[in-house]
Amino acid sequence: MRRPARPLATDAEHLLAVTLPVIIDIEASGFGRGSYPIEIGYYRPDGQSFCTLIKPEAGWTHWDDAAEQVHGIARPLLDSHGKPAVEVCLALNRALRGQRIYCDAWAYDYVWLSVLYETVELVPTFELKDLRDLLSECEKSLWHATRAAVEIRLALRRHRASGDARTLFETLLEARRQCAGQLLD
Repeated sequence: MRRPARPLATDAEHLLAVTLPVIIDIEASGFGRGSYPIEIGYYRPDGQSFCTLIKPEAGWTHWDDAAEQVHGIARPLLDSHGKPAVEVCLALNRALRGQRIYCDAWAYDYVWLSVLYETVELVPTFELKDLRDLLSECEKSLWHATRAAVEIRLALRRHRASGDARTLFETLLEARRQCAGQLLD
């Protein structure tokens, strides 16, 4: 006996059904030449998050006070609570193996991730991609207003890597919901 064919999903259902990604964020010692990662965090669709400070390696000396004003992480905190770069790379490789991971500042984050891995002569087991590659035109048009609303709703007190990753994830989710809702209207 043949079963009836399943109805095709609407565009709105498809938008919501698309697998949501892991979002990663990196805080750094500055934005220019010689800057390096000082904190890395990610947020998973199941709500799990990871965040760690990174102890500066011997050659990592650049420090930008303006960057510290943004992320609020003082260099002595890294020395006392940061994890060695090799430990951070191994933890990321175990947790993110074979996945595409998304960030909102790909040009910076790619460089900082490369600095992290090259310093300890390892290679990421995951692929870093630009979050904008995932966004529909509708989501792009709603992004900034949606992000502002999500930041107010989450009321995170610190500008830190895992919190920023969660904000990006929640913004993507909310923008998708809004765009799916527009398709249903």
